[in-house]
Amino acid sequence: MRQLKYMNKFHPYDLAFKRHCKEGKLPNYVVIEQRYLDLKPLLPGNDDHPSHDVAHGQRLVKEVYEALRSTLLVVTYDEHGGFFDHVPTPVAGVPSPDGVVSAPPISFAFDRLGVRVPAILVSPWIEPGTVIHRPPGPEPTSQYEHSSIPATVKKIFNLKEFLTKRDAWAGTFETVLTRTTPRTDCPEELPEPVLLRSSAEAEEHRGISEFQAELVQLGAALNGDHATEAYETDKLVGGMTIAEAADYCQRAFAKFREECRRCHDCGMDESYIPEVQPAAPPAAPAPPASKLCICFPCFRA
Repeated sequence: MRQLKYMNKFHPYDLAFKRHCKEGKLPNYVVIEQRYLDLKPLLPGNDDHPSHDVAHGQRLVKEVYEALRSTLLVVTYDEHGGFFDHVPTPVAGVPSPDGVVSAPPISFAFDRLGVRVPAILVSPWIEPGTVIHRPPGPEPTSQYEHSSIPATVKKIFNLKEFLTKRDAWAGTFETVLTRTTPRTDCPEELPEPVLLRSSAEAEEHRGISEFQAELVQLGAALNGDHATEAYETDKLVGGMTIAEAADYCQRAFAKFREECRRCHDCGMDESYIPEVQPAAPPAAPAPPASKLCICFPCFRA
């Protein structure tokens, strides 16, 4: 996603999403990222991660639903939240996406699935109350899992290739779109979520979480800081607040976008991945003795 050809595909949700929906400019396939950092006064974290109020995450779902009720909205999560699952995780016949094995001593081959996560499909082209469990294929051991999303996209848009062996194996869910005419009984608006926290004020001066630190490290990979000593020694995220993390990530992305524009203007191929050079470290202050020597010529007889 860092190739030049993708740079104009990123848009700020708060400024562009509803407008693009209204103007009919929304692409056929859109991924919406939540706000992972809780900021004052109008930008609360809406990613459902602790300690953010889940009401903000549900308000995001409400906004998206009300903006594009005529298409297919997929709401899913990347983890189960720690809840017990009585269904054993699939371990047989699950292909490794690309054959990569993690470093020893774990040496995980990525050839099994994890616990189940919710997946909600919302569309007027789906019969009400539809529930799906196991896919009919493409393999006898196929399951619905996160790779089902790119697998379904490939099937709907007749794309040439799968991304990995995993999405080639995953079940697809386009079969739930069974109606020939859209439903007319879908609500136009959803209820307003009720805040659960006693205070809705963002806590932007708190230290960042481990997950938020990883977001900062991703930003460092964009602006070149990943090649600096500060990144290697973990000085980059140590003691960083949420507000500082948000500012850092915003500046990192802006710096990467600027490098992309420069590469584009230089005629680089669209498949080129720009690399931002790390900023030069500030010059060390001169020792006191050298300062005295520098000042000596200033004293004239």
